[in-house]
Amino acid sequence: MTSQIHPFRHLVIVGGGTAGWMAASLFQHAWARFGVEITVVESEKIGIIGVGEGSTPSLRHFFRTLGIAETEWMAQCHATYKCGIHFPNWSSHLSQNAYFHPFYSELDWKSGSAFIYNANLRRKGYDVEAHPDYFWLQTKLAQGKRSPVSKQASGKELDYGYHFDSAKLGAYLKCRAIKLGIRHINDTVVAVKRAKEGHVTQIQLARTGALCGDMYLDCTGFQGLLIRQALNADYVDFSSQLLNDKAIAIPSSVPLKDKVASQTTSTAMSNGWAWSIPLSNRVGNGYVYSSQHISDDSAEAELRRHIGSNVSQGEARLINMQLGRVEQHWYHNVLAVGLSQGFIEPLEATAISCIQYTIERFIDIVDEARTSGKEIASTHLQDKYNADINRIFDAVKDYITAHYRLNTRTDSQYWIDNRENQDHSSTLQALLSGWDDPDTHFEKLVHDLDAQTMYLAPSWYCLFAGKGRFPRTLRSVPLDTNYANAIDASKYCQHQSTFFNDHKKQLLKTYGQHYPEPVTF
Repeated sequence: MTSQIHPFRHLVIVGGGTAGWMAASLFQHAWARFGVEITVVESEKIGIIGVGEGSTPSLRHFFRTLGIAETEWMAQCHATYKCGIHFPNWSSHLSQNAYFHPFYSELDWKSGSAFIYNANLRRKGYDVEAHPDYFWLQTKLAQGKRSPVSKQASGKELDYGYHFDSAKLGAYLKCRAIKLGIRHINDTVVAVKRAKEGHVTQIQLARTGALCGDMYLDCTGFQGLLIRQALNADYVDFSSQLLNDKAIAIPSSVPLKDKVASQTTSTAMSNGWAWSIPLSNRVGNGYVYSSQHISDDSAEAELRRHIGSNVSQGEARLINMQLGRVEQHWYHNVLAVGLSQGFIEPLEATAISCIQYTIERFIDIVDEARTSGKEIASTHLQDKYNADINRIFDAVKDYITAHYRLNTRTDSQYWIDNRENQDHSSTLQALLSGWDDPDTHFEKLVHDLDAQTMYLAPSWYCLFAGKGRFPRTLRSVPLDTNYANAIDASKYCQHQSTFFNDHKKQLLKTYGQHYPEPVTF
């Protein structure tokens, strides 16, 4: 196998952290058998952001691809299970101004179908139950502080994500990668040399000197040392659509083990929102906000009040955010991964998913080209890849932006400005208009607009229904055969609630652990 020709003999990854070591791990897994050498250059003088501590279910695929068991990595990274995200206080006009965005699965098929049917009927002005919290198993588990991992083999798995210490995750992947033979250089890049054609020929390191590779990965965070500074890739700014530009992070003590939540909580605040991410050893807290609407000191004071008595007395960490993306993620012989390629605020914990997709799609497209004899460095191939990654970033941006457009709060100018902001994509505008038109087949619209790139239709329904985007005046469902399904849906909702209550003890027994017991090595 190692005798097969591979287009890249030496991959140089500039920057470590979660992005750099995820990339090194996946490339080693995919291409080590072809004799591809991988070098990671990171400087101990340059810190990492280290607050992306939640994931989507895609991270499970990452660990399964590498053959890493949960019992191996979770304990080392203080990881816990995640059923989804709870969103309190984003609306002000509902009796229940909160909802849960779950990771759903095959087990939710019947109740999920009932939810979508009811939501469509409520869009038409009929008084049926359409709050998402009544329909999903993961929601019930999160409310009961249960994990999504069953202790009993049932043949059907729930999908789930994780909470984890991102610095420890990067350190774990680093240690594992070095043991597998990936070269690690602790040094600082002082210069980047390019050929006349534009591609990078070498990087100059402060102590090590010149380092050459066939392909370079930019994992240098917001500075974008290669993709933005050296190659000057085009940049698309999202700041006019998403107003938040800062975050402040403060940890707090963890409650008792049996009180650890299996959800992320994203609470709307006066001028932004606060995250709460439960780990096995602490709770990660932060406030994402707009510096045009609140000062750093006021944001910190508000966050400390929000956390309460468990708040750390240590210094808060201030983070400046750049919201946007590069136009060319793969440009010449540089691939941008992580914050260097772009960032959309962490409301739905999508950063690691974007990192993972960027790497996996690159591996796939290179392998496809290699086996078919296509030119790897062709502009056509790079354009295809970049368009694909841009679709992912733009899809996430639309879903995040929708959170703000759908808010109904009137208690601060921040929320009013977000709701009235008309600077959003034509796709999001079509979704907003389509939802408000009761005659629009919303599921079909989501499909036709290619809005399921990152979020399937149930997620869009949870978002609109959870924010209460329905007519304010409702009428009773007529006792007509045409509405039999709606009546059945409402009954099924009631049946599900009864089922959860009747079988609560069994559910608590089945879905119990928040994190696996560590393995002793």
